[in-house]
Amino acid sequence: MKITSVKSVVASAETGGIPRNYVFVKIETDEGITGWGESTLGPMAVATLVDEFGKRLLGEDPSQIEKHWQMLYYHQHSLRGGAIQMSAISGIEIALWDIKGQALGVPIYELLGGKIRDRIWCYGRWDGLTPEAAIERAEEFTSQGITALKGDPFDHQGIFIDRESEKRAIEKMRRVREHVGDGVELLVEAHGRLSPSDAIRVGLALEEYRPFMYEEPVPPENLEALKKVADSINIPIATGERLYTKWDYAGLFPLQAVALIQPDIVQAGGLLELKKIAAMAEAHYVGFQPHNPYGPICTVASLHLDACTPNFLIQEGGLDPWFQDAVIGNFPKQKDGFLPLPEGAGLGIAIDEDWASRNPWNDDAIWTFNRGTVAPRQQVGWP
Repeated sequence: MKITSVKSVVASAETGGIPRNYVFVKIETDEGITGWGESTLGPMAVATLVDEFGKRLLGEDPSQIEKHWQMLYYHQHSLRGGAIQMSAISGIEIALWDIKGQALGVPIYELLGGKIRDRIWCYGRWDGLTPEAAIERAEEFTSQGITALKGDPFDHQGIFIDRESEKRAIEKMRRVREHVGDGVELLVEAHGRLSPSDAIRVGLALEEYRPFMYEEPVPPENLEALKKVADSINIPIATGERLYTKWDYAGLFPLQAVALIQPDIVQAGGLLELKKIAAMAEAHYVGFQPHNPYGPICTVASLHLDACTPNFLIQEGGLDPWFQDAVIGNFPKQKDGFLPLPEGAGLGIAIDEDWASRNPWNDDAIWTFNRGTVAPRQQVGWP
């Protein structure tokens, strides 16, 4: 079998009323098998790099996935390891696994060790501009049987939180905990928007509400600052959505600063790279949860990995209603707080190109780091 075409397929969709752009990868072969991946990051530059990388793969055997990964990673000295390069590689890598699974007639997770669980624990959201809005958002998911929720209660700018924003954040957490009770796990997301001292003070205030995890309390660049926070509070720390490849994680695990890592399957190197990172985490007794704020391929690829990874804990995302409209095949639907394993060979789904044509790239779409937690940019003075 030979690769005959590699191209990016771009589209847009609304999540929570916010328009966002998505980059998918389509790889065709001379035996009629087509694989799909996802490289969503934000800028169109990712799609351009997918197309450029694709030219180097024409005529190659799609089953040699590790060989192609290494070639693309070391493609250019100055490009190595950045978010755009890794997103392009990830989408291509996922599509190659999709082809291999289809060729062998098995789901991808069977090629990565086989399943060790039959369903995937997932979570919804408890975001809101006010405590009342946060409660309403939480109820939206708990009414569907969801048993875990993540929310970003912070509405400040920069990394130094003001007193009123701090009070609002703690009040949101308190009110949501009171509303959902102790039977629902609550995860706190900070998006790296706190200084170490603020993260410690806020974390200590949140401890009584028993957060399941405290995600990215400080910016990801300074691992020593993260360790300082972890050593000062009694809440499990999570990080990793902005770390790429196993080399970025090599310096994290020896610090014993995190309980959970969240590498992004479409930005950190794809399925096999995340499998390697998860194994590194397992050796340090650290849990694993793929970061997943993007499209349907990101979700399904993550579920394949969740199915066969021993230290998997909980899965983000996968609950957007438009996903089923965007794909050919049965998109997994949550029930009682769990997502089922994907069905069929390879990924088990493909992007509906007619849907993509009807929903072209939107130049006005933006990726906001707060997932609707705070007011629009123009209302809070962002540039």
